[in-house]
Amino acid sequence: LYQIDWRFLAAIGYQESHWKRRAISPTGVRGIMMLTLSTASQMGVKNRLDARQSIMGGAEYFRNIHNRIPYSIPEPDRTLMALAAYNMGLGHLKDLRKLTRERGEDSMKWVVLKKNLPLLQQKRWYKKTRHGYARGNEAKRYVENIWRYYVQLQAEFTARGEPQESPDTIDDSLPSIMAPAI
Repeated sequence: LYQIDWRFLAAIGYQESHWKRRAISPTGVRGIMMLTLSTASQMGVKNRLDARQSIMGGAEYFRNIHNRIPYSIPEPDRTLMALAAYNMGLGHLKDLRKLTRERGEDSMKWVVLKKNLPLLQQKRWYKKTRHGYARGNEAKRYVENIWRYYVQLQAEFTARGEPQESPDTIDDSLPSIMAPAI
């Protein structure tokens, strides 16, 4: 699907809905990939609770976000940034990168952005941004969880005879293994 490893999409779906096709959040996002009505419409999804449509729409949406992040950002940083944007919106990711640059830090490294994500919850910092407040700690956990699930799914299917491209564990820097899978 959109040249994205199915295990990666499964990891996103698990984080979003625990693979419950009829999942509905209090904020109105729905389906396995927890799409907003607006995003679903943009991706051509007619029924967000239809598992196939939700997964296809989520894959297309993720690919669109990934493609809008500068190609000069190396993998896996670019993919990890796309995950954060899938969760909190591309505008907030752009705000975070700008804020990080203004602090004299490298806005092309996920490990640096991850450290700065909580700033988007602090009025002192988010009032300086275009898109305002964002749940930075939530986006940080979101990315870390998906990565963990993805590594677990790769390990599980490697045990069944598929080649493994990822390590058995995850460290704080989130190792560079996404490029071949995405």
